[in-house]
Amino acid sequence: MTKKKPLVVVTRRLPDMVETRMAELFDVRLNHDDAPMRQADLIEAVKTADVLVPTITDMIDSAVLAQAGPQLRLIANFGAGVDHIDVQQALARGVTVTNTPGVLTEDTADMTMALILSVARRIAEGARVVPDDEWTGWSPTWMLGRRITGKRLGIVGMGRIGQALARRARAFGLSIHYHNRRRVPAATEQALEATYWESLDQMLARMDIISVNCPHTPATYHLLSARRLKLLKPSAIIVNTARGEIIDETAMARMLEANELSGAGLDVFEHAPAVNPRLLKLARANKVVLLPHLGSATIESRHDMGEKVILNIQTFMDGHRPPDRILPSML
Repeated sequence: MTKKKPLVVVTRRLPDMVETRMAELFDVRLNHDDAPMRQADLIEAVKTADVLVPTITDMIDSAVLAQAGPQLRLIANFGAGVDHIDVQQALARGVTVTNTPGVLTEDTADMTMALILSVARRIAEGARVVPDDEWTGWSPTWMLGRRITGKRLGIVGMGRIGQALARRARAFGLSIHYHNRRRVPAATEQALEATYWESLDQMLARMDIISVNCPHTPATYHLLSARRLKLLKPSAIIVNTARGEIIDETAMARMLEANELSGAGLDVFEHAPAVNPRLLKLARANKVVLLPHLGSATIESRHDMGEKVILNIQTFMDGHRPPDRILPSML
């Protein structure tokens, strides 16, 4: 007797190769329109799906999970972050949650380094000048940025991405400093020539560049609060490729407007896809660089993420522990 394939509901359009592979293995329901699902759509999905494959745009909260049918056994997230999923509620209902860690590390670290350079050397601003026909020729005092070699980089969150960023930053001559929930092993510190700061406040006050690379959890919401942002030097810049909720955006915008910060490069926003109007105004004034969540947006990363989702589903449906299961201790 042929084993019944699990019903897998995918909430967004995935790369063709990934969707084709899913269709071969599972009874899959795809979102060909790629429009983000409304809460009512998500509720209908969890009522019938054996496996839900959501993305960061899908809020799988307690209201959605409360409507889940008994057949829902796995939420295989397409992405590393799971802050859009009420993992505790899912686990309480006997639903396993997985993610796709590791595969977007290098791409996100690349984008973080690119934002550091873009803000410090005014690259985005300069790239607009030539096509807008505003360039009149070289000048010794025009559009001066800041050298990054020899500057101090403070990394908030020294996980995979933070460490990958540190490797890149060392090659650019930056001095590496970090704050993390747990100190990394001594061998890692030595390899990265990284200085650990137990006190986030003390680190912030002494850095030239701050990069946010920690996950968004209840403990990290507004970790860079108005009070902590005030600790930064006026010449400091902030880069965030993690989650927008980690920074108090309103306080940061206010400081940028008052020239109490030198600049910011943001790939994520507190209320995405909505962007704070004050940040938009600052971007038009060339005080910030804003990107549309491009951190992991490479062909290779998206394919690798899809392969991890498929592996997690297959392993789970075969009765084994999926390799990327989210545990309560990880939250």
